[in-house]
Amino acid sequence: MAFADRIDAGRRLADRLRHLRSENVVVVGLPRGGVPVAAEVARALGAPLDVIVVRRLRLPFQPELGMGAIGQDGVRIINEEIVRVAAVSANELAAVEARERVELERRARRYRGGRARLPLRGRTVIVVDDGVATGSTARAACQVVRAQGGARVVLAIPVASPHRIAMLEQDADELVCLQTPATFAAIGQWYADFAPVSDGAVADCLRQTTERVPSARATGVVLPTREEEVEVRAGRIRLAGRLTVPEGACGFVVLALAGGSSRHSPRNRFIATVLNRSGLGTVLLDLLTVQEEVDRSNVFDIELLARRLAGATGVMRERPEMGGLPIGYLGTETGAAAALWAAAEPDADVPAVVSCGGRPDLAIPRLTGVTAPVLLIVGDLDQVVLTLNRQAQARLRGENRLAVVPDATHLFEEPGALEAAAGFAREWFIDHLAPIPQPARET
Repeated sequence: MAFADRIDAGRRLADRLRHLRSENVVVVGLPRGGVPVAAEVARALGAPLDVIVVRRLRLPFQPELGMGAIGQDGVRIINEEIVRVAAVSANELAAVEARERVELERRARRYRGGRARLPLRGRTVIVVDDGVATGSTARAACQVVRAQGGARVVLAIPVASPHRIAMLEQDADELVCLQTPATFAAIGQWYADFAPVSDGAVADCLRQTTERVPSARATGVVLPTREEEVEVRAGRIRLAGRLTVPEGACGFVVLALAGGSSRHSPRNRFIATVLNRSGLGTVLLDLLTVQEEVDRSNVFDIELLARRLAGATGVMRERPEMGGLPIGYLGTETGAAAALWAAAEPDADVPAVVSCGGRPDLAIPRLTGVTAPVLLIVGDLDQVVLTLNRQAQARLRGENRLAVVPDATHLFEEPGALEAAAGFAREWFIDHLAPIPQPARET
């Protein structure tokens, strides 16, 4: 057996798809069996999940054999050779299609439970199934994604017949398949547990995954629509910043930068982009002027940096594009200590703080006053800073977590390290800046 069950297959498939984490991704699963696999992929990538409903068109007198497939938006794939050899008339084909289209729409409504279909236009769409035997439904799904405006289609499957690979590659920009066994007979033979998946299980899987993401991500409206250099007043000083406002933003993150880690840093811009693609606005804020950074004592004047961060935050809250949305802090280097120091103020109103390769230990005198949830991100090879972060964590009284990035040094320069660090930050802000309100229980 290649896979223990569909969850195991999804997790292993997600490992092969991690290169897509920084893209504007939505994951769609083919019901029924593909949805549990897709849910694991969506969870690992921090992406929204939907279904792509397709129906096989089966021969009227031999239902185990498919002669094509249909999907939403009028997509249809017909295997003309099978239709010809089986002598299926146009009327018979139309009757089968009409019947299956009714069922297709019924299932789409059942699975989504009244939720709108996720927009796919302009996005990278990962189409997931639990395996491919004939390939007709997978091909139909890819074509439905194209019809709905998907910019890039990635077909991801745990196992497939090797004879179908070339055909599948015609409909997908990228094909990821973990196993192509030469003795392929049926998908189920490659799973230890291949129990049937019910319609109810599909609906529950979609609902549970949707509840993990804020509304802006769930609707797919996450493309940045405004990006500009700004000046933000902090007392008598005007601080330079870079503002990005995604359409339908669900919150904002101020990246508190000092000590040579400026708004121009590719590392900081990458982190901001990952947040933007998840529906979070960002402000990359330089807490010191170029002239001030020459004096290294300013870089370690945490009280000065925190005062400027708090003042700039107050001014930014008045900007119309902020729309009263929650504002969290992410700090690097000594900016992390400034973020924690500022968050400890009684009137800070900061729902979440992240230190990414930072020095939270420099804010130890104020850490017991931080009530916001705090995430500390450190590379496991950055031993000195890791020790300092653990010391700082011990002083925190509220919700907190230390996330250690494997095989990473201080600047997360190793392959995949910065992506992992940014992913930790993204999930922390998604969970704490814009949680999904739970529906009231019926009494």
